[in-house]
Amino acid sequence: MQLVRGLQNLRSQHRGCVATIGNFDGVHRGHQAILKRLRERALELGVPSCVVIFEPQPREFFAPQTAPARLSRLRDKLEWLAAAGVDRVLCLAFNRRLRELSAAEFVQKVLVDGLGVRHLEVGDDFRFGCDRAGDFAFLSEAAQREGFTVEAARTVEIDGVRVSSTRVRQALASGDFAHAEQLLGRPFQISGRVLHGQKLGRQLDAPTANIQLKRCRVPLSGVYTVSIELQGRAWPGVANIGVRPSVAGDGSAHLEVHLLDFSGDLYGRRLTVVFHHKLRDEQRFASLDALRSAISADIVAAREYWAGVTFHHESGLK
Repeated sequence: MQLVRGLQNLRSQHRGCVATIGNFDGVHRGHQAILKRLRERALELGVPSCVVIFEPQPREFFAPQTAPARLSRLRDKLEWLAAAGVDRVLCLAFNRRLRELSAAEFVQKVLVDGLGVRHLEVGDDFRFGCDRAGDFAFLSEAAQREGFTVEAARTVEIDGVRVSSTRVRQALASGDFAHAEQLLGRPFQISGRVLHGQKLGRQLDAPTANIQLKRCRVPLSGVYTVSIELQGRAWPGVANIGVRPSVAGDGSAHLEVHLLDFSGDLYGRRLTVVFHHKLRDEQRFASLDALRSAISADIVAAREYWAGVTFHHESGLK
């Protein structure tokens, strides 16, 4: 899959494609249905498929402190789009210049001049352009004028409820990981590289891997049983994700993972953490001794959870 960053990097060989536009946060089953249709249309027309995404996501640009928590980092999103068979991703920097494009200018600069779109797949509630003035009806008129086709993507529902990134966040917030997996088509997971931290876990008899999050907000907070994908193997563990109120911190969310019965150096490695069950909310403790006792209890609870699960290190969870 080819990644093109910005309109300025589009070349003549990038013109002529079928495209879709959106955040694709989490690349859930609703997104997967759009991508399946995109592949089908690309094969019919004999042109590449292209997904147009934005960094930051529009709501993060307008209100970074109140924007929805991200389900996936850009790197994970790109990996899932590639796995879905997408040929090309155009990643547009959402900045003041892009925000001020009118709907007509967006169609002309991005879809017509930039991509030479032959066919466009979007949701029937898709809005774009300055002040979100463009909608599906506007696109339909532009398509007739510019010589491309546009189709509204079918809504995917599970138990009568539309699959959406918002619904996934709600499932995660309520600790319903089974439903989140049903919506996503995969277990919820967070990937990142292990960084050097404060080494506090060693003092608390529970060494942890401090995983870089690289996102403004995360959809989870608390202590969870997790499994960690490490060099093709799955490893049981317990994780804390949150702002660490019991220690001096920077106010940002952190992900710290303790692998059960593991010894080895994880610094610099990229880990994938799969979330299975919530043990408790994040708490503030009055002393390090109280924090140590809570962590010890969390590890015991995680062991009890995994004792009820058949676990094979070589092949993962069964």
